[in-house]
Amino acid sequence: MFAIISDIHSNLEALKTVLLDIQRRGVKKIYCLGDIVGYGPDPGPCLDLVAQHAELSLCGNHDHAVFYEPTNFNVSAERAAFWTRTSLEEEADAERRNRRWRFLGALNPREELNGFLFVHGSPRKPINEYLFPDDVYTAPHKLLANFERMEQLTCFCGHTHVPGVFVDDPYFETPDEMGDSHRYTIGEEKVIINVGSVGQPRDRDPRAAYVVVDDNEVEFIRLEYNIDVTAKRIRDNPFLDDFLGQRLYEGK
Repeated sequence: MFAIISDIHSNLEALKTVLLDIQRRGVKKIYCLGDIVGYGPDPGPCLDLVAQHAELSLCGNHDHAVFYEPTNFNVSAERAAFWTRTSLEEEADAERRNRRWRFLGALNPREELNGFLFVHGSPRKPINEYLFPDDVYTAPHKLLANFERMEQLTCFCGHTHVPGVFVDDPYFETPDEMGDSHRYTIGEEKVIINVGSVGQPRDRDPRAAYVVVDDNEVEFIRLEYNIDVTAKRIRDNPFLDDFLGQRLYEGK
């Protein structure tokens, strides 16, 4: 049994809520699919918690942007990336500062573990390719090309902040379509499972999202957290755009 988290985006309140829930459920292993930083007000503490609790951590496009350079980012995301870098550099504790940078620099783009593929974006472009639910209608060739790249039957990803399961018909199934249990059973067909976002959901549900995998059962979990705290910290930060806090209330 293990939990998968992704797209925390420096949202400490959401991350702490999710970690407490994982602990309450007795889940010992945590895998993180990237974008620990970016957008939000608490990059350092989020890096510390993920480094402490996650057995596996991958590189997301915002992690990559902070360590290297932001490319193809909108203005708000770029501003947040540059501020995040400055914030990490200005950490007064040299040991903590260096530990965070070493952790960021060591993040891999993809991992294969126990027969599963783990990426941030997609199987063929693990850091920055988006797989949107609408792609089943507007870009089915993109989804099919990703399924062709997969040697494994199951891939877990994040990046779009929208939880659900792609099958290679192609088709996308939301957690709500799975019934009251919000559980998906992994079978013998190829699937790409998006675990959703801890810190910035975009499926019109503001609650933090993550999954727990128990054998072949994937449970999609949503948790309320204190959005007010994160939104206020964003508003109080002159280098972060206010809408980055407002969007948290709307789940988009």
